[in-house]
Amino acid sequence: MAESGGRPFAGVCLEGGGFALRAWRHDDLDALVLHADDPLVPRGLSDRFPHPYTRADGEAFLAGRVVDLDHPVLAIEIGGEACGGIAVRPRLGEKAHGAELGYWLGRRHWGQGYMTHVVAVYLDWVVPALELRRVEANVLDVNPASARVLEKNGFQQEGVRRAAVRKPDGLHDLRLFGRIWP
Repeated sequence: MAESGGRPFAGVCLEGGGFALRAWRHDDLDALVLHADDPLVPRGLSDRFPHPYTRADGEAFLAGRVVDLDHPVLAIEIGGEACGGIAVRPRLGEKAHGAELGYWLGRRHWGQGYMTHVVAVYLDWVVPALELRRVEANVLDVNPASARVLEKNGFQQEGVRRAAVRKPDGLHDLRLFGRIWP
């Protein structure tokens, strides 16, 4: 199987301040498992992101069995190593002008301002590439840093779904953020 697997966004490489956004590669497996297998990383993410994060989980992800890698699902590379990911899941039908944004970053790089810039660079590319008018993101109440990243990128909180998600420590609110493009 070729590295790109014939995927439409395989050739994308976006440069930012100290990071690159690019397609995931099969040789990212070790770095993916290293950064994803941290109990603090998935605490604010959906259950599609397991913990513990095993080699089998990484292999399934890189093979496109977890998310659709024909969508613009990109690795965040810092220091030559894939250490996070960012993607939008495009909507269909009457909502095809919109997409849901998701992202994660290995804990080693938290608190350094990377995600604010990663989201900005990614949105500057993906919004025109997919002709989007609306991007939304859900943030768990235990992840205020992610909410700040969105706010710094022009997103507004549109509502709160109370007790919407059950995690091992109980029920959590889910904050909905949205941004509209003219």
